[in-house]
Amino acid sequence: MRPRSMTGFGRGEASHDKRTWTVEIKTVNHRFLDQRIVLPRSVSGLEERVKKMIATRLDRGRVEVNIVVRGDVSADVRLQVNMDLARRYHRCLQEIKTSLDLAGEITIRDMLGLRELISQQEEGLDLKREWTGLEPALARALDACDWMREQEGQSLKQDLLQRLQVFAGLVEIIEKSVPDIVQGRRRELKARIEKLLDEVDLDPARLAQEAAFMADKADVTEEIVRLHSHIDQFADFLDRDEPVGRRLDFLLQEFLREVNTLASKISNGAIAHLGVEMKNEIEKLREQVQNIE
Repeated sequence: MRPRSMTGFGRGEASHDKRTWTVEIKTVNHRFLDQRIVLPRSVSGLEERVKKMIATRLDRGRVEVNIVVRGDVSADVRLQVNMDLARRYHRCLQEIKTSLDLAGEITIRDMLGLRELISQQEEGLDLKREWTGLEPALARALDACDWMREQEGQSLKQDLLQRLQVFAGLVEIIEKSVPDIVQGRRRELKARIEKLLDEVDLDPARLAQEAAFMADKADVTEEIVRLHSHIDQFADFLDRDEPVGRRLDFLLQEFLREVNTLASKISNGAIAHLGVEMKNEIEKLREQVQNIE
């Protein structure tokens, strides 16, 4: 199943209680899990539930979620009469009628235009009931997104393994070249020492010891061994059923560290050229690893 790409898209739909929920999820690369949720204002209280559910399925990436519902999701409106205020209004109207000796009776029509006599109160939606409709649509969108991320992840895995094989081939070329390079370095140093001995009275044994020491500094066996270990680790991570993007990225930093050390220890034109090729391959690996969850 793993590794998974951080790029994917999924769509899910579900109907419940005369409403149809549609969820679309789009994911792209990001260092951490960054969620952006768009849903109807009337059910904005469900945002945290949506985020928690996504967090159980996705570990990294920028996640954009768009939620649409068709059907009546408006809050219920309840009308309420302020009877105490109505009585006071009525007494005032009655007082006006009597004081001014007005004809006619006070009717309901006279009362309806008075402020705050009848008020509207919205009753909030039952979010638990709304979640019953939204949850399956979100789950289907996540399933579809997961499938796409897994397919893309398999393609990334194959590409990474091929590039890793190229890198391993370069390491093997250097490994086979090192003995000859070290021997060549010894011969060069020996020739220089012999020339110095002809011109200056120096201790031959001491010079031979120094020459051997300088030649051994060109030995990169430890770096080669560590690179082989890193290559094996990288391949192992690609087979794990868990998020490995951050670990692969860290491992590539170790790749680069060993290559830099190797190149600095061997002062050789051919090896320097191979070192450049190895750094190019590391950069290509890094570009692809940025897409791995």
